[in-house]
Amino acid sequence: MASSFTNMADTAIEWLTMAFEAPFAQAVVFGVHIGGHLFVEGLLLVVILFLLSQKSYKPPKRPLTKKEIDELCDEWVPESLIPPLSEEKQYEIPVLESAAGPHTVVEGKEVVNFASANYLGLMGHEKILDSCTASLEKYGVGSCSARLCYGTIDVHLDCEARIAKFLGTPDSILYSYGLSTMFSAIPAFSKKGDIIVVDEGVHWGIQNGLYLSRSTIVYFKHNDMESLQNTLEKITQESKRAKRLRRYIVVEAVYQNSGQIAPLDEIIRLKEKYRFRVLLDESNSFGVLGSSGRGLTEHYRVPVSVISAGLLIDSSCGYCSLVLQVDKIDIITAAMGHALATEGGFCTGSERVIEHQRLSSSGYVFSASLPPYLATAAVTAIDILEKSPELIKKLKENVAVLCADVFSSDVEEVSFRDTFSNLGVEALHLIGACWRKRLSDIPGLSVASDPLSPMVYLVLKNSTGSVKSDLQLLEDIADCALKEHGVLVVTSKRSILDKCRLPVGIRLFVSAGHTESDLCKTSKALKKASEAVLSGHN
Repeated sequence: MASSFTNMADTAIEWLTMAFEAPFAQAVVFGVHIGGHLFVEGLLLVVILFLLSQKSYKPPKRPLTKKEIDELCDEWVPESLIPPLSEEKQYEIPVLESAAGPHTVVEGKEVVNFASANYLGLMGHEKILDSCTASLEKYGVGSCSARLCYGTIDVHLDCEARIAKFLGTPDSILYSYGLSTMFSAIPAFSKKGDIIVVDEGVHWGIQNGLYLSRSTIVYFKHNDMESLQNTLEKITQESKRAKRLRRYIVVEAVYQNSGQIAPLDEIIRLKEKYRFRVLLDESNSFGVLGSSGRGLTEHYRVPVSVISAGLLIDSSCGYCSLVLQVDKIDIITAAMGHALATEGGFCTGSERVIEHQRLSSSGYVFSASLPPYLATAAVTAIDILEKSPELIKKLKENVAVLCADVFSSDVEEVSFRDTFSNLGVEALHLIGACWRKRLSDIPGLSVASDPLSPMVYLVLKNSTGSVKSDLQLLEDIADCALKEHGVLVVTSKRSILDKCRLPVGIRLFVSAGHTESDLCKTSKALKKASEAVLSGHN
């Protein structure tokens, strides 16, 4: 085989050599030397023209027989219109068939609901339902426009005024969606070139606002004040332009991704030392923390603004006061769906801060305004929180029943007796604190959240080292708790766009509407589910 190929190659070379050495290949025509290459090129041109002149081959056409059609159909395997589900996506999300109160219905079965942030148990409250019904009869369902385009209704203004009065701030502004509040407020104030120092554990809504602002983002370790101070010190020293830029610290009051509470007093101290502004998200603390539910600022007894006065001569009365307001917290935002049993969000602060957002905040300018009945529900919920004695009484009863049962089993009674005399909305704190005594005994899981947090956050004691694997184990626990024990809990599943790298966990939202039996049932269900799922992983 190789020798025949070699012979063919030698023959071809001989023919080419003969063509180049032939007398006619070395002729001179009109003074132009004609070499053998001209002969070869002419030959190739003839071949090309011959090929171009040929008609293309068309095989004879005939219709397929029925047998051939059947064979092709049997062999054909269609591609899926959507990609196949991965293992982590095969988990079936529970579908609620009733209101998301302390108890709800899933697949026709009543379950205890710890997956909804209904902190004060106001979901389905009679006064809220009555106010919503009256609002629907008067205004209809939707507002049908943005706030700047005939979408402002009197109940929107009433709700903004009610929130500002409740929190003791000059003004407030409503947003139609709780998540959009922070990621609209941040880019309204911080622009390209500005500096934002933010906790690495903030939720996705804040992360999106940081991205939209196009500012310089610097993260510090989660809830670590030493890391925050080092970060602020480094920014101040290294950047000569930093003093001329707008600089912000962005934190959550109660972190959605860990249940930790931000040390606001220390943050204020660092803010004043390094001359930064503070943006505080109180979505999980508004209506919960503080003696009257006014949030983290009341919990730490930090005034939102400090007012000082000087004297000026006035022509009419002789003197007048010159008022100077210094903001301790520059911007406060919160989602109203966690404690007020409604939807939407708000931002509160000075009049200058609020008026700026009315023309510069995308979520306010370009979104349809909050449905009027939801604004009415928020006003009614705040009235209940501030005035209704039934809510406080219910919270005290829950604490008394729960703690009496817990203290009967080797739990110190001193903390309960010392705190019980000061109960108010703080009763919810005791529900969470006492419940943690039971949750600490769950095998394979540990409580990562703050003792005062209304959201209990459970993480794996022994991580697998993979977020995907950890989340799968937690979802198996949640699925087992629901299907076998009738307890609905939720995991901290995150989007691929979420930059938070804190451990994934199970979120348990404590509600004032939960009873002692609900708490006992949940702790036992999680213990059994954890034992069943994690028995081979510890």
